[in-house]
Amino acid sequence: MTSFAPQFPSGTRIRVKADYPETRGPCHIRTPHYLRGQEGVVERPLGAFRNPEDLAFARPAATIPLYHVRFDQQGLWNEGQPGDTVLVELYEHWLEPAA
Repeated sequence: MTSFAPQFPSGTRIRVKADYPETRGPCHIRTPHYLRGQEGVVERPLGAFRNPEDLAFARPAATIPLYHVRFDQQGLWNEGQPGDTVLVELYEHWLEPAA
């Protein structure tokens, strides 16, 4: 198994990949649909853990950095007050730098 140092430090603007692996066959996904394609900010790296998307199928699982990523609540659901946020744990393979 491969271990990676976190690519995104705290404060980095990221985008959640707009990928839908469930359309390609059975899979286990930890990334909520409502976040795919959305931009957020890395709150902090949480460490590196074995990929649960592989572990769910008893496949060899790489160790991947996990992050707390903060999103503007109004941008996700068009509700809430200015400044309301949503904090989600996301694995690095679902993240890319924001444009």
